[in-house]
Amino acid sequence: MMSRILVTGAAGFIGSHLVDALLSRGVQVVAVDRRRLGGDAFADENLAAAVGSPLCSPLCLDLATDQLEGVPDGCDTVFHLAARPGVRSSWGAEFLDYAQANVVGTHRLLDACVRSGVRRLVVASSSSVYGPADRPSREDDPTCPVSPYGVSKLAAEQLCLAYARRADSQLSVVALRYFTVYGPRQRPDMAIGRLLFAAYTGFPVTLFGDGSQRREFTYVSDVVSATIAAATLDTQAEVINVGGGASVSMLGAIDTATQVTGRQVPVKVVAAQPGDVPATAADLTRAGRLLGYWPTVGLHEGIARQAAWLVNLSRDRLTTFTS
Repeated sequence: MMSRILVTGAAGFIGSHLVDALLSRGVQVVAVDRRRLGGDAFADENLAAAVGSPLCSPLCLDLATDQLEGVPDGCDTVFHLAARPGVRSSWGAEFLDYAQANVVGTHRLLDACVRSGVRRLVVASSSSVYGPADRPSREDDPTCPVSPYGVSKLAAEQLCLAYARRADSQLSVVALRYFTVYGPRQRPDMAIGRLLFAAYTGFPVTLFGDGSQRREFTYVSDVVSATIAAATLDTQAEVINVGGGASVSMLGAIDTATQVTGRQVPVKVVAAQPGDVPATAADLTRAGRLLGYWPTVGLHEGIARQAAWLVNLSRDRLTTFTS
């Protein structure tokens, strides 16, 4: 299927799982990330297994500022996962980094892909592009992001599709709108990781709002499966939701974490935050039809897997993922 591919954001949560999956299939991986191995604890931990493979070539590059000429040479497919994440921190002065990482970096990568003759780019978009919704979101629904982060992800997605829709384009694009991904290696500021840390330590988790807000949690291995499937989809420009199959309230997620750990999850309730939508839910009809995708890991099983990973971390590694 693929002999040599490039993954951006390779040292991140989802990116590192994707790299591991590709290497297990015997694919040569150029693993690009702006975090330097040996200088970033998250990057070192996430790529610990991959860097020992002769098929993996780590490359420290900032897509927004570094020279990209020739970087995708010889790669049939590029998986573009590099981005500045997080809704709440995107308000204010930090948005400059969001614009650089998510928009400028994407534009420069696209130019490099065109010059190198890349056939397919799969870009990680986000459910944040939809904004508020009162039913499962479909790919042809209007987009109305309510945070600067969501705006930056929509801009990156649309840039990619614009390159694919050029009359002379040899680059095809699949944009995958991920819905609240969780699992081992998840960022410590994300919901499921915070719930588990609170359960095991007794330190209260901050609950923004009354807990009725709903999220479609998607386990990372399901996301990786959909992402790899998108590499060979027969299309020029496509947008596809990737979700977990059910939308669950935060109170429901807290109950599940309590069941999994056998411990109460202490909670500190604060006001809802700007940019947080009341609910996310994915219509997966297109994903099933085009990718043969349906999630295989339910929330209880997924939280149990993440809890087992967290419990088995050494003290030094635990500090990395909870600080």
